[in-house]
Amino acid sequence: MHPSLFNPRRRQLLASSLLLCATAFGSVHAADFPERPLTLVAPFPAGGAADVLARLLGKTLQDQLGQPVIIENRPGAGTAIGAAYVANAKPDGYTLLISSNSTFTLNPALQPKLSYDPAKGFDAIGIVGSVALAVLVNPNVKAANLQQLVAAAKSKPDDFVYGSFGNGTSSNFAGAMFNNATGLKMTHIPYKGSAPLMTDLIGGQIPVSFDTVVAASQQLKSGKVRVLAVATAKRSALLPDVPTVAEAGFPGVDMNAWLALVAPRGLPLAVKARLEKALATLMASPDTQEKMKLAGFEPGYSAVADWPGMVSADIVKMKAIAERDQIKVE
Repeated sequence: MHPSLFNPRRRQLLASSLLLCATAFGSVHAADFPERPLTLVAPFPAGGAADVLARLLGKTLQDQLGQPVIIENRPGAGTAIGAAYVANAKPDGYTLLISSNSTFTLNPALQPKLSYDPAKGFDAIGIVGSVALAVLVNPNVKAANLQQLVAAAKSKPDDFVYGSFGNGTSSNFAGAMFNNATGLKMTHIPYKGSAPLMTDLIGGQIPVSFDTVVAASQQLKSGKVRVLAVATAKRSALLPDVPTVAEAGFPGVDMNAWLALVAPRGLPLAVKARLEKALATLMASPDTQEKMKLAGFEPGYSAVADWPGMVSADIVKMKAIAERDQIKVE
């Protein structure tokens, strides 16, 4: 080693120069993002709302970024498996998560210990919209409307249970809120996603389910299931003739599923800005909005300036609902 390098001052200058070079290289590298395919994780099985939206947005996101976007389903544990996978991934922008409030505010409202931190584990790219939840029944259920369903369930309580697409999910919350509003005590049967839930509803293994209008749309058209109401404050644009639960005479039920695109916490600023710009551009497209509406989604893009604050505040609200309606994860 050259003797001059033993000089403390020279060592300090050398270290500073190396740090500056590394920072400059990192900035250039981030500016070139993306240089390879991205993975978009949907924490539900194929067919669920998050999966449908992932595939719908994946192609347009791919067009914006100039790299393939690979959709990867990682279902289980009420979306916790997929969420933890993304939260623990390298924060380089190549692994993204599309999921709903089930992941970000409902799970933590019911479970104090999760395998991911919903508020501090992610960088939000943006909210993309919401989807209404519906009260669905098997065609053999002798109820033409919600009042008749409630009357039938009260007269034969042992014959009625309701299914959701997972413990702690928005459909679980909708079912519990429905029980509270109607005075029913239907037992909750959780499934590992919307697809198996729909299969059992069609097959008659369960008489009632709470599911998204996205998952239900094709089955409704074919007559394999029937819809009696939507569990949101306003009617769904996809089902304009279907009343809300409140309109059917049972106020106090208002639950939808909002959906957000997020990445692991700690994205380089240039990478985050690139992803935000791509999402904002595709969400502003009338074609994207129309495709979302046809699939049953309510487009509603917004950037999130304070993701930890927004999520933490919503968790408090959901905890209050869970306590009121006795929602528990078994």
